[in-house]
Amino acid sequence: MARPKTVSDEAILDAAAAAAGRVGPANLTFGLVAKAVGLSPATLVQRYGTRDRLLQAALLRAWDLLDEQTAANDAIQPLTPEGAVALLVALSPIDESETAYAQGLLLLSEDVRDAALRARGAAWREVLSTALGRRLPVAPERQHALGRLMASQWQGIRIWWAFERHDNEAQQVAAELLEWLSAVGVQKTT
Repeated sequence: MARPKTVSDEAILDAAAAAAGRVGPANLTFGLVAKAVGLSPATLVQRYGTRDRLLQAALLRAWDLLDEQTAANDAIQPLTPEGAVALLVALSPIDESETAYAQGLLLLSEDVRDAALRARGAAWREVLSTALGRRLPVAPERQHALGRLMASQWQGIRIWWAFERHDNEAQQVAAELLEWLSAVGVQKTT
């Protein structure tokens, strides 16, 4: 008979993602995660087998959480261009430190290298593009394409913000997205 789990898989995966974000994916160890959740490293090896499988499971959970965050924000933001901007601002990370940003890029490299994680990223882009496109007052056949371009613009703004840091990230994202919408001919509703 299996022993009951004293720490949920979600708590372990959240701790693993946090640790990978702090120390980088290459430095993630069973020991770091075990210490964070109060289990032995051997227990984690029994559950996940390898460090790579633990990391993949943690990043898949992070995609699940991002899907939930996207759906929740999609449900509450108005169907206006400003609502599209607000949705993207809400999805922008809060931690603006150089270390957190750099570690996030290292985690992104894991998403790009792993086929399952890459597929999750591609699927999320389509959901996000649709959510953004519904908020843009353009012909229905152009909504998804313009939503995809807006999502790409958002990612570019975030990368340039990391170099320039003129405002806080949310302010820069909002200002530049509103400027981009105007440049592509999408008028604000207010």
